[in-house]
Amino acid sequence: MIRLMPKRPVLTCSLILLCFLIFLISPASGFMPTYGTGTALHRAQTEWFQRWGVLPYTMWDGAVRPLFSPLTALFLHANWLHLLGNMLFLYVFGAPVERRMGRVRFALCYVSVGYIAMLCYAVVHHHSTQTLVGASGAVSGMLGAFLYLYPRARVTSVFPFLFFLPLRFPAWLVLLFWLALQWVAARQETDGPGVAYLAHVVGFTLGFLYAWLRFRAATVGTPAPATQGELTP
Repeated sequence: MIRLMPKRPVLTCSLILLCFLIFLISPASGFMPTYGTGTALHRAQTEWFQRWGVLPYTMWDGAVRPLFSPLTALFLHANWLHLLGNMLFLYVFGAPVERRMGRVRFALCYVSVGYIAMLCYAVVHHHSTQTLVGASGAVSGMLGAFLYLYPRARVTSVFPFLFFLPLRFPAWLVLLFWLALQWVAARQETDGPGVAYLAHVVGFTLGFLYAWLRFRAATVGTPAPATQGELTP
């Protein structure tokens, strides 16, 4: 994990807390008996995601409300694994990015990158009837910003094909490898249910570009943060 510096990542922690709170009151958490069980619970989950998530085929029908759905969808997650994975990556990479950017720029980057990543997915898959939810696009943007701001940071990663041995690699190597995997998966993506890999690629690229445009004249000589996150690309 990231060793905390004097400037605490208040906004990153607040985003994580908010995502957890929203998930806990959603049908997907399984902790709200008012939604029922079995078929009733499944129906409640579907209605919840359709109300607050992104439905690509409705984005272009002329209504205003669907255009706000990428903002609400950023704080929804399909299940515990989806939530925990996104929040782990958000803390490990988002905290140092927030410290460098400042809270206002970090918030602007997070929300705008997440929104555009979902919008791009909806454009490409405009006939899809599958609901899109999750902070993955915004979190991917934090990975892209981290790559530009701290390319020499070292990340402890575990790889299944290396028998889950914890190995330390430069951040640029780990993150570019992760991006390549997302790109390959995005090229094979369909309109069916699954992971929105295209949103990951778009978010990562936008986050990198935002950091490059904002900090390209000030990153020379910036020390890399001490990073001890154990991540699976």
